[in-house]
Amino acid sequence: MLAALWLCASGSQSAAQTFTTLVNFDGTDGANSTAGLIRTTDGNFYGTTSEGGANSAGTVFRISPSGALTTIYSFCSQTGCPDGASPMGALIQAGDGNLYGTTYGFGFSSNRGTVFKITLSGTLTTLHTFSSTGTGGQFPLAGLIQGKDGNLYGTTSRGSANICTVRPTYNVHCGTIFKITTSGTVTTLASFDQAHGFSPSSPLVQATDGNLYGTTPMGGANYPGFGTVFEVTPTGTLTVLHSFDATDGEKSLAALVQGSDRNFYGTTSFGGGNPNFGGTVFKITPTGTLTTLHSFGSGDSTGASAALIQATDGNFYGTTSGFGVSHTGTVFKITPSGTLTTLHTFDGADGELPYSTLVEGSNGDLYGTTKYGASSACSEGCGTVFSLAVGLAP
Repeated sequence: MLAALWLCASGSQSAAQTFTTLVNFDGTDGANSTAGLIRTTDGNFYGTTSEGGANSAGTVFRISPSGALTTIYSFCSQTGCPDGASPMGALIQAGDGNLYGTTYGFGFSSNRGTVFKITLSGTLTTLHTFSSTGTGGQFPLAGLIQGKDGNLYGTTSRGSANICTVRPTYNVHCGTIFKITTSGTVTTLASFDQAHGFSPSSPLVQATDGNLYGTTPMGGANYPGFGTVFEVTPTGTLTVLHSFDATDGEKSLAALVQGSDRNFYGTTSFGGGNPNFGGTVFKITPTGTLTTLHSFGSGDSTGASAALIQATDGNFYGTTSGFGVSHTGTVFKITPSGTLTTLHTFDGADGELPYSTLVEGSNGDLYGTTKYGASSACSEGCGTVFSLAVGLAP
């Protein structure tokens, strides 16, 4: 764990944003976090790494607000890895106080992902193992949410009987939406297809109307498709609210967030109004009217891959990964009307490629992870945990 203070001030950044590297992963304590953090009832943050740890299969870790890191579980700790490997999605803390999450699994084995429960002290229970023939789909990239009914809901990037076309001659099973009880009973709620979008990589959000909403990076009305925004009822009725057409965004890899105005806000990694198709921030109403709030690519990085959060000041905060341009990424603020400010630009030494959603701490600071950068123990850097003080009130 290394702490380094970076003060960011440039023409494209707001002054006096205080950036702190809390942890530089070194592989032994985890590497390459794509999931971000959650703040739990014990006052600490918890997260996952997709690689590294005792068995090079990823970890669950705890970090204090000051940066003290503890690895509480290393995946593939059991013979044959029935406990899973490579968690990509964020954890959630359910109403019972335990953490729940998913692992991606292995591409060419019977273990094609898991759903797990883990206590704050690190006791892990595998609730469900996805397989090529079982219920629920395969290869969950995203984390879970807990619905108002107490059940957990998630998506898988593959699976179901439906076949979708990524490009000519390349077909895949389209993915699913599933429900799982906290005791491990899985139900396939809906199966994706070409028209509704496919291969979801982001968690769902349950809105104030009780329905679930999400995004897909591919498929939709504009064959083979640039992705969709969808709604699914708790009983499994799937509806497309919007099909992206590239000019208004392409490949939404991130979850939606419902704002205080009850509209949804999200990001796309590509497409938009700039010539380099650097991605967008958008607003969409519950009935499907989409407005592009910002198109990346004019000196403000590219490739927004993480969900936004609405902070206590009413503004939204997010990250870009820098696809194809800076290759490092940024942290940004955007108002509900679309005015964007870059708050921090990563330089590799303080992290690189933040794919994860930020979380606001009790002190008002923002916390997040980067997949790469910093420690040279990994080929592209093992990634970091960081905080950023932006003047939000505790």
